[in-house]
Amino acid sequence: MTRAQEKMVNCEKELTLAVIGGKWKMLILWHLGKKGTKRFGELKSLIPGITQRMLVNQLRELEEDHIVKRQVYPVVPPKVEYSLTEEGETLMPILDSMYKWGKDYMENVLQKDQLQEKKSVQ
Repeated sequence: MTRAQEKMVNCEKELTLAVIGGKWKMLILWHLGKKGTKRFGELKSLIPGITQRMLVNQLRELEEDHIVKRQVYPVVPPKVEYSLTEEGETLMPILDSMYKWGKDYMENVLQKDQLQEKKSVQ
């Protein structure tokens, strides 16, 4: 049973947010989807502000939900790589749309609000 199956959800939208929601998961997915397979240290350096503990927890949850694959290589020192599963890959168009929406919102709403505030102060 995946983590998502354990949660009580009322609709598919809630389920989606249960799987990818939170401050860090979308960033993790974005980097794995856009830049490909990464080792733990590489992911940590790509996401400023995330703690090691939080990255471990988020990767584990994404792995439990079958969104991220963890590949361990039997070498010394241990080598572990993370990549998107096929199911994880299907999230990329959604993340691309969210990125575009956020960019448009920033340009069309937030920046206009800032200009209006500056004008009203003067």
